Amino acid sequence: MATRRLRPMFVAKRSYRLRRLRDGARMLPFLGAFLYVLPLLWVPTGQTRDLARDAVYLFLAWGVLIGLTALIAARLRAAGNDADDPASAEDAE
Repeated sequence: MATRRLRPMFVAKRSYRLRRLRDGARMLPFLGAFLYVLPLLWVPTGQTRDLARDAVYLFLAWGVLIGLTALIAARLRAAGNDADDPASAEDAE
C-alpha cells in the first residue's frame, strides 16, 4: 500500500490571522449599517425622538467605525510588509 503524505491539520497562524483580518474588514460595512439603523429601533412607540442624542450617537458610531478601519488597515499593511521579510518565509510553509 502506498503511503499518503498527510497534510497538516491546521494552517499557519500568520495566514489564519490574515484571513480573519480580511474577514473583519469585509464585515465593517454591515456593522456600520447595523449601528446606523439601531437608533430607529430603540424609541418606544408614541414617544418623540431626541434628535440631539441620535446625532451624538451617529457621530460616535462613525468615529468608532473609522477607528476600527484604521486599526485593521494598519495591521494588514504591517502583515503585508512582513511578507516581504525572508525571515517570515518559514510561516508560509
